[in-house]
Amino acid sequence: MGKLSGIPLQLQVDDSAGTPQDISNDVNTLSIKNSRGEWDVTGLDKSAIERQLLLGDAEVSLSGVFNEALSHRVFRDCGIGNPREVTITLPGGGGGALHTLVMNLVFASYVVSRGNDGALTWATTGKLADGTVPTWAT
Repeated sequence: MGKLSGIPLQLQVDDSAGTPQDISNDVNTLSIKNSRGEWDVTGLDKSAIERQLLLGDAEVSLSGVFNEALSHRVFRDCGIGNPREVTITLPGGGGGALHTLVMNLVFASYVVSRGNDGALTWATTGKLADGTVPTWAT
């Protein structure tokens, strides 16, 4: 399999009732961060850093165009608490297998902004909620 673009990409986020909503058309940018904590265990006898990996984490940052009928309905009450299932699906090369990442995230903020040009946009960040390390499936 070769290099892939992110076209097309599908993004589903649960609304507050737990129903998956495809908000792909409302989202302009998406950033996924899978990371692990690091523990510096360097002894005095070393000349370079020695590390061990710790707990896994994940974060998804989204921004998009305000759509009161869809993305606004999904995120308007995000600070109320329940984790949301987020499913990101990337295309496979040459019509091959899809690459899917499913995570339960909490969204603590939902920022709606009006630009000088009148554009109404939003941004939000979801962070891992359930202690399950996210892994890509094909």
